[in-house]
Amino acid sequence: MFAELDVTSNFTFLTGASHPEEYVQRAAELGLAAIAVTDDNSVAGVARAHVAARDIARDVAARAVCVARDGPVGPPLPPGHPHRPDPILTCAPRLVPGARLCLREGLRVTALPRDRTGWGRLSRLLSLGRLRAPKGACELVLEDLCELGEGLELLLHPPRVLPVPRGAGGWWSQARHLTRRFPDTVSLVMAPRHDGRDGAHFDALEALARDLGVPTVASAAPVMHVGRRRPMADALTAIRTGTPVEELGRTALSNAEHRLRSGTEMARLLGPHGAAALRAAALADRCRFSLDELRYEYPSEVLGDETAPDRLARLAREGLARRYPRGAPEKIRAQMRHELALIDKLGYAPYFLTVQDIVAFARAKGILCQGRGSAANSVVCFALGVTSVSPEIGTMVFERFVSEARNEPPDIDVDFEHERREEVIQHIYDRYGRHRAGLCATVIHYRGKRAVREVGRAMGLSEDTVAALAGQIWGWGSPGMTRARLAEIGLDPDDPRLCLTLELVAEIQGFPRHLSQHVGGFVITEGRLDELVPIENASMDGRTVICWDKDDIDALGILKVDILALGMLSCLRKGFDLMARHGLARHDLASLPQEDPLVYDMLGRADSLGVFQVESRAQMNFLPRMQPRCFYDLVIEVAIVRPGPIQGDMVHPYLRRRNGEEAVRFPSDALGAVLGKTLGVPLFQEQAMQIAITGAGFTPDEADRLRRSLATFKKHGNVSEFRDRFLRGMARNGYDRDFAERCFSQIEGFGSYGFPESHAASFALLVYASAWMKCHHPGIFACALLNSQPMGFYAPAQIVRDARAHGVTVLPVCINASTWDNTMEPSDDGGLALRLGFRQLKGLREDTADWIEAARGNGYRGVQDVWRKAGVPPRQIVALAEADAFASLGLSRREALWQARAITAEKPLPLFAGELDGEGGSEPAAYLPRMTLGEEVVEDYTAMRLSLRAHPVALLRAALTPGP
Repeated sequence: MFAELDVTSNFTFLTGASHPEEYVQRAAELGLAAIAVTDDNSVAGVARAHVAARDIARDVAARAVCVARDGPVGPPLPPGHPHRPDPILTCAPRLVPGARLCLREGLRVTALPRDRTGWGRLSRLLSLGRLRAPKGACELVLEDLCELGEGLELLLHPPRVLPVPRGAGGWWSQARHLTRRFPDTVSLVMAPRHDGRDGAHFDALEALARDLGVPTVASAAPVMHVGRRRPMADALTAIRTGTPVEELGRTALSNAEHRLRSGTEMARLLGPHGAAALRAAALADRCRFSLDELRYEYPSEVLGDETAPDRLARLAREGLARRYPRGAPEKIRAQMRHELALIDKLGYAPYFLTVQDIVAFARAKGILCQGRGSAANSVVCFALGVTSVSPEIGTMVFERFVSEARNEPPDIDVDFEHERREEVIQHIYDRYGRHRAGLCATVIHYRGKRAVREVGRAMGLSEDTVAALAGQIWGWGSPGMTRARLAEIGLDPDDPRLCLTLELVAEIQGFPRHLSQHVGGFVITEGRLDELVPIENASMDGRTVICWDKDDIDALGILKVDILALGMLSCLRKGFDLMARHGLARHDLASLPQEDPLVYDMLGRADSLGVFQVESRAQMNFLPRMQPRCFYDLVIEVAIVRPGPIQGDMVHPYLRRRNGEEAVRFPSDALGAVLGKTLGVPLFQEQAMQIAITGAGFTPDEADRLRRSLATFKKHGNVSEFRDRFLRGMARNGYDRDFAERCFSQIEGFGSYGFPESHAASFALLVYASAWMKCHHPGIFACALLNSQPMGFYAPAQIVRDARAHGVTVLPVCINASTWDNTMEPSDDGGLALRLGFRQLKGLREDTADWIEAARGNGYRGVQDVWRKAGVPPRQIVALAEADAFASLGLSRREALWQARAITAEKPLPLFAGELDGEGGSEPAAYLPRMTLGEEVVEDYTAMRLSLRAHPVALLRAALTPGP
């Protein structure tokens, strides 16, 4: 048996030409005993390799059980046979996690942990190098490895030019230092160069190993899992170096031999040095660490003598008393007792306490937040203040998200005001320490136009050709369609270079490009996070991240709390503050009047500009057809107008059934219980899982795999792989094929974008809250929207126009009345008017607006008064004049601009000084003609992106209106 111990995957960005999963699959086909994914200074790819190895092991074990029970099914078919497209795997290679350390001195050492302690040291070593370097880099020195190398098998890579034994300085002395420090765990890598001189090269390596006193271990040193990936490897090199493929020269691979190899192939290549392959397998046997050994521990959240479950129960009881001052219904109390018992049994109390601590900090700071996720819509989370969705409104069952059968942690995401989320993030770092908390990574993959541009340039295509291809990327489909598109834009579809480019563009889709930070997924641990996974710097100051993304940590059972940003929460908080400031009712998300018919009437008219989630044109078209009349209608509204349900043809059947145009029928009572509340149309991920279990006989584990394949923006895997299993199960349970295929096509729509019911319920609350504010306080809602920009679909001009259509008086920017933010002020009719703020002005800074307000006193009397009293820079005064902010002083826009241009940072210009040298008279006032209405509107839009004077099209109405 042979074990490959030095694999370069595509997580050595722009170098490796194969996915970690492809290496593991190929290793199983080749019959390797073990495989080590060892990227440069990184373990980012090992989690994916681990999942692939785990899945293969499960499939091989299941096949072995079937063969033992039923015997071989049919005669064996040769590889490539049309009825056997995929090889039957009988071997499950063991994954050996590791990393290739590239030291500053020039040494390259592959480090493989022997046990859990060794993994912790490797993780800390990588964290050390990453945290002392900018994002994406790693700075390690030999002494770092000597300090933290215990528990690691170290594979020393020889230099390109072999050193003189016992020479002074350089590679030899560094290697000797390492072998003296770790005499029993260092080996020398023996890898072929495929240059025709490998025999002499192996002899020289054997001699070098004897001089160092270490054994040799064989490796193919693959950069691709199969030889046909050589063009991809060269294209990646070209992208990395910024050199076209045809100019790579010696930098390109000389052949396609640097691929994963079987034990037989390695024995043939090594010849008399075949013992090195046996030593590789023996070394792999010594490295018994598996990522399954990573035991994630939640922060204990213990205070004093109170245990975590006791503390959670106390906080939940106290919170429920606040939610229900007159006493909670018995049904709610019973549900909370049930949830607390299950949480205690499964040991999830610390998780809920961690989320509660984060939410409590936000509420203490006045930061509006709202929880969502699989476990958020529960009585416990409602009592803790994590969510404001009442459990009496929700329809979710707690065990659907927190259950013994699934044996995975619950999922709670918390949305915070987008302008203040950073305060929450820094609180988490401060409370738990950077050695215990870090953001998840997000793997940026090659997609669409980026793939076309980078591969096209690497292949030497001209910039206009690359631009033409990138502009047509969304029109590609079948080969015939692609050929037609190419011909349409003037390209030759038979050109060999162009054909190869398109093949590489298709192949590179999904390749990792680099790591970025997740939008807010935090991993928080009880012990050292850097012994669980390496930590590195993010591009943003003050943030550190781990190297695994959310799918990786989900697969490893690691807790993640999503700290997300939502612009509508900023808007609602500002709206609630404005209501309280002007003597209106004090509200929060939980205290808003429920089921207000006026709100539903407004939504039924599609009067939803600015309303969360239902402001798009698609939603505005759907609202009048849907006519929502209750909160659960909003839950469905949020979930149904999305790519997944639309592609799954769920919208029209639902509407027909809701409007009585089509009878609601269920093929069985069991499926009726699953789909009853959505009129027989599956709209939520949870329903997809229940259909698979109830209708197709999926096990809970299979249904969970289906759920994962439905996850939003899934990078790998395809829900279609479940099709045959699903159709067979439905047929076995008596459902006709047409119905089964229709069900699966609807479920398959979730492959693009599925929405869980719990998320839809949380978002529906924000839909209702924003619609309620718009309905009852349109001026305050518009003011809060403007103060929360940028967000949503609509520009400030559209928001202001919509507010005026709802009867809101909108006042212009005024040097003596405006502040940075838009404000509400008493109007002549006894109500409130919306005063535009300085934030609407292009070119004006917030600190300048603060100075203007602070120095205002009894008001400014002229343009120069602003300069003298507030010290506003002349350029900023010009911006005020261009926005007509001096109109209340009796100055036209041109007069104010004339005076603003006269101001310099040092002294007034002589032309505008008022007294000419040697003359006693005054300079006559300049004649400044008044602007026309059209000119005023154009200047308003130039300075503020909106105008209160007229709509631009109104000026052309006469010309656009056909005559009699």
